[in-house]
Amino acid sequence: MKLVSWNVNGLRACVNKGFNDYFAASDADLFCVQETKLQEGQICLDYGEEYGQYWNYAEKKGYSGTAVFSKLKPLSAYYGMEENAEAEGRLVTLEFEHFYLVNVYTPNARRDLSRLPLRLEWEERFRRYVTSLDAKKPVIICGDMNVAHREIDLKNWKSNMGNSGFTDEERGKMTELLEAGFVDSFRHFYPDRDDAFTWWSFMPKVRERNIGWRIDYFLVSERLVPALTDARIDAGVMGSDHCPVILELDEARLAQIGSES
Repeated sequence: MKLVSWNVNGLRACVNKGFNDYFAASDADLFCVQETKLQEGQICLDYGEEYGQYWNYAEKKGYSGTAVFSKLKPLSAYYGMEENAEAEGRLVTLEFEHFYLVNVYTPNARRDLSRLPLRLEWEERFRRYVTSLDAKKPVIICGDMNVAHREIDLKNWKSNMGNSGFTDEERGKMTELLEAGFVDSFRHFYPDRDDAFTWWSFMPKVRERNIGWRIDYFLVSERLVPALTDARIDAGVMGSDHCPVILELDEARLAQIGSES
């Protein structure tokens, strides 16, 4: 089973930069996007009957938003934590027979950290939400989580200490989430790699020089680790200031683990 996650930083703009070509070539079973920046009716993506489409739009126009394109028919779909709608459209949860998929776009604390208190409160609710799902069946979390967890997750960590996305508070919340029973799939395969990033600023030559941050993740319930077969970063894919991240699992093993839960 193949899953792809990509913060597209405006889906309409990304479609004009090759999104559909990448989507078709990826042939993912589940394709998750964040920061769609559109409202219902502002785009029509025709992928035929093969993919169901599940959208969570932000109330504010041109802001935030998440979506999942799925070959698998879910048992149910939720938009927001605990079935409650989120005004900023930051969450889509699909329930399948053997697992939950949670596609998330975590709030940014902002450069001046003015939204850090809101961010930390949101993180608390999110951890409670996904652990409640994990108590029922395994969970796969993906998306732009807006934090570089460890020093090796960004190029210039010393000069970014205390900045949005690399505060002790945000990093601590990621640690708490992992300690609640989840595994960073990329670090499972590449525990020490220090040149793998998923976001680069638009400043000149930054992406070419790979001065980036790893802030896009696939996290999985600890008991799903035996089902993992690959986790990688498609850093060469353009169209956004983020690049896609990919997770692959053994479908039979996933079903076995899920049925045992």
